[in-house]
Amino acid sequence: MNFIKKSNRIYSVNEEGKIVAEIDFEKKFGLDNTYVIFRTFVDKSLQGQGIAGLLVEEAIREIQGRGANFEAKCSFAKEYLEKKKNRQ
Repeated sequence: MNFIKKSNRIYSVNEEGKIVAEIDFEKKFGLDNTYVIFRTFVDKSLQGQGIAGLLVEEAIREIQGRGANFEAKCSFAKEYLEKKKNRQ
């Protein structure tokens, strides 16, 4: 799956141009060095394929590439990161 990166958003579109996967993050108010992952979306037709996890990983790479930290407010991202932490 190809992801498109624009500002604080990473997403993918299908052949018709419809957004089928997306993650959004923004700078945390008052902290220039921290971003908050606040939304993850995957179209029903793609759920269960690990795409949301790929989006979280891509967002983390993007945020860390900016030299910043991150935290998750999105319930999926929080759960994903907790499971990843427990596997390490």
